[in-house]
Amino acid sequence: MKNIALHILDLVENSARAKAKSVEVCISEDTKNDRYMLSIHDDGTGMNEEIRQKATDPFFTSRSTRKVGLGLPLVKMNAERTGGYFKLESVPGLGTKLEAVFKMSHPDRLPLGEIGDVLVLLTTGIPELHLVYEHKTPFGSYHFDTKDIRGIIGYSQDINQEIRSFLKEMITENLNEIKAEE
Repeated sequence: MKNIALHILDLVENSARAKAKSVEVCISEDTKNDRYMLSIHDDGTGMNEEIRQKATDPFFTSRSTRKVGLGLPLVKMNAERTGGYFKLESVPGLGTKLEAVFKMSHPDRLPLGEIGDVLVLLTTGIPELHLVYEHKTPFGSYHFDTKDIRGIIGYSQDINQEIRSFLKEMITENLNEIKAEE
């Protein structure tokens, strides 16, 4: 994975496969404590303790279509190589929560990437999923909720390019308002 947005895409798709109806994604940039935190919480089927213990092993997957599962192991590796940490909690029937903390100033911390594209893709590609994205910086916060968006555009996967472009532009503009000057 080249950026955090691609990790988010992969992990939210995993949540949807785990029958999650709701997923909350939060990024918190804490420059004072040099921490960049990604947390994802879903209400999917969850994992038992045995599977949770194996979930960060790249040679373990619960999917039958392939023999490796790289999503969680890569997030864990990317967080730890910056001096951060990774935590995974899961309860069968209640869902899963992960937390990946990166040292913000570390040169190996991945950039956020095109989160606007990812949020638009998830909003239009998995219309039944309630997705909440929160992004906090020392300069403010941005909240994106698919319930609000779907109240305006509906639940169809067949959303025209003009609406997709509008959504991406809206997300990008809002995130630019809360980022530090470079």
